[in-house]
Amino acid sequence: MSRRFCFALDLKDDPALIAEYRKHHDKIWPEITQSLKDSGIEDLEIYLLGTRMFMIMEVNESFSFEKKAKADEQDPKVQAWEQLMWRFQQALPEAKPGEKWLRMERIFKLESGEAHPGRVTGMKR
Repeated sequence: MSRRFCFALDLKDDPALIAEYRKHHDKIWPEITQSLKDSGIEDLEIYLLGTRMFMIMEVNESFSFEKKAKADEQDPKVQAWEQLMWRFQQALPEAKPGEKWLRMERIFKLESGEAHPGRVTGMKR
């Protein structure tokens, strides 16, 4: 059974840099794609609105954030890609030093109709 994680990150507010970032994602380095698949990531999508990016990542049971981070640290191609991407990216205000993509909290799921435990749900119009 796959699991889904969602993340957010900002791009620098520079139209030329954003255009270049998009170009890099038109043709991601094959070593990066392979690294993602090897770690147990089955699907990954990035969406953009203005400068805010939203990433959806679906992983299999073999995936772990710790194993992925360790593999990335030891892979010079991944390190080069991350360094290149950081030229376009900027941390969210909530990020701690060194953090990039921040994991988002799910607060609603339609299928179950349940919000995050402990949260009040309801809409006023």
